[in-house]
Amino acid sequence: MDFRIGSALAVRAGRAVAAAGRQSGGMAIERLQKLMAAAGFCSRRRGEWLLRQGRVRCNGIVASLGDRADPDRDRIEIDGRPLQAPPRTLILLLHKPRGVLCSCHDPHGRPTVLDLLPPELRRGQGLHPVGRLDADSHGALLLSNDGALTLRFTHPRYGHRRRYQVWVQGLPDAATLARWRAGVPLDDHPSQPLQLQLLRHDGQASLLELAMVEGRNRQIRRTAALLGHPVLDLQRLAIGPVELGDLPAGRWRRLQPAELMAQDAAVPPTDRPRTRSITIQP
Repeated sequence: MDFRIGSALAVRAGRAVAAAGRQSGGMAIERLQKLMAAAGFCSRRRGEWLLRQGRVRCNGIVASLGDRADPDRDRIEIDGRPLQAPPRTLILLLHKPRGVLCSCHDPHGRPTVLDLLPPELRRGQGLHPVGRLDADSHGALLLSNDGALTLRFTHPRYGHRRRYQVWVQGLPDAATLARWRAGVPLDDHPSQPLQLQLLRHDGQASLLELAMVEGRNRQIRRTAALLGHPVLDLQRLAIGPVELGDLPAGRWRRLQPAELMAQDAAVPPTDRPRTRSITIQP
């Protein structure tokens, strides 16, 4: 056998044995790109690119895509620099204004939600939007650096209703409202039922309030257009137990412990993390 091939196989075998030993001992290991993202160094996609470029080492050995590590035991380096420990969990509520993108970076230089944060939170914390609001919409948006919390706030199985106030063109009649409540199919796929009420009609527009679990891309705008009442303005008022309240546009605040406890109470017992606990940075 070629020496280089034999050496490579030995390295892979050593990694597999080490990983198996950690798993059997109850230590959690993760893919390297996930660890880089959790540390706020880069996105998972960027981490995968760095791995393909051979710029990541684990315990002095060049790592490959698919390799895993234990951040408490393994030394991970990118371009020779050690990967720092992940920052403490942050969970923020932001009042996203119109015209701001729900993104961490925009190649065209348009403003993003991270631009609304102070420098110490904007960089190195791994914050990312939890769910999305399109650029023309405004209202409640969560930012977090915790992937498990992101899943619990966004996956439909956790049942977190998002509440909106929406101005639409014209006056939807009773049949149209009933059809919307039942769920209008989009892209040949059924939509889930939702709560909907007409609050008032003002001249050529109507104000609606919606509460829904499902969250497809631009779902409210697309549904309203299909029903003949295009959206004029869309604001998200709440995400599960987290209310926007009187938070001004462009401002943010940290989630309160009571809000996080209310979120945990809504999680089905079989889906709650068994070992992971979340602490909010004061």
